[in-house]
Amino acid sequence: MSRFDPEDLFERLARSRFRSRFHLDDQARLYLESRGLDAVMEHGAAFIAERLAPAHPPRDGKQTPMRGHPVFIAQHATGACCRSCLSKWHGMGLGKPLTSEQQKQILFVLKCWIERDFGASIPGSPAQGALF
Repeated sequence: MSRFDPEDLFERLARSRFRSRFHLDDQARLYLESRGLDAVMEHGAAFIAERLAPAHPPRDGKQTPMRGHPVFIAQHATGACCRSCLSKWHGMGLGKPLTSEQQKQILFVLKCWIERDFGASIPGSPAQGALF
């Protein structure tokens, strides 16, 4: 299987006035700096598994807050916030559970968007007790 390249998706998203208005706010940036990208992506994997992966997620269309976590912002920016948006933007059909590969693809898109929007190197995980 070839590695998914999100560039076409990002080009299409850039043409959406709604999707292109999302950016990491100061709170999300501080969260990324304090927790690290690795931890944030672990949260993202859990959000996807719990809120998007089921065939019929509870509260579909309303399950992703607009702010409060970097992943939530990224989900709205990339059209990965609900099953309808996943169908429209990612071609992932409705009414069937997401496969593990689909979940990984969504997580990859979210990570790429967060890294792009952050605009600088994000720590992978916070330095705890670093010796240097």
